[in-house]
Amino acid sequence: MAETVSGVTPRGPYISAVTSRALNLLMRAALLFTVGVFLALVLNLLQVQRNVTLFPPDVISSIFSSAWWVPPCCGTAAALIGLLYPCMDRRLGEPHNLKREWSNVMRCVAVFVGINHASAKVDFVNNVQLSLTLAALSVGLWWTFDRSRSGFGLGVIIATLATLATQLLVYNGVFQYTSPDFLYIRSWLPCIFFAGVITVGNIGRQLALYEYKVSQEKSHQD
Repeated sequence: MAETVSGVTPRGPYISAVTSRALNLLMRAALLFTVGVFLALVLNLLQVQRNVTLFPPDVISSIFSSAWWVPPCCGTAAALIGLLYPCMDRRLGEPHNLKREWSNVMRCVAVFVGINHASAKVDFVNNVQLSLTLAALSVGLWWTFDRSRSGFGLGVIIATLATLATQLLVYNGVFQYTSPDFLYIRSWLPCIFFAGVITVGNIGRQLALYEYKVSQEKSHQD
């Protein structure tokens, strides 16, 4: 007790505060990676069932008819995006002011899955109508669950980069889209990427907020 009062940090479950932050960062990254893998499997199943996405027979290697590399890539992207969003919030001094609860995050995930379901299941008159509808839904998802300028900007930038990467993969014959209408891919794909970035960003923010609350409680107890 005397050592604690005099300012000497007592021994705890971590060697230091840096180790604690590093461990928390790894745990958040692992959770985000798992979420990304799960969403990739579920959403790719929708696309393959509708014959929107076609993989060559020699790369189909899972029960969800997905190329083996798709889930790890999506998981890695989810981890990076989920860690980047709260970091950018702190850097820009733009707090996420909307109601932050896990139930709200789950609703965001449900809307994102619904947007993907619409792109795969609903028959539209043409691709332009489909693209405009998904664009409106994606922006609506951002407005409902985010509304931050940093969130919108990061969503647009990452969606653009992801679309370019997808074009390169399709161009090199890794996989293909049926009835492509925009440089080897479907024109609505950037909208899906944008909605996915906003969704994963909200999950990352919620995980970071939980860590912040725990650290605050520990500091008050000390």
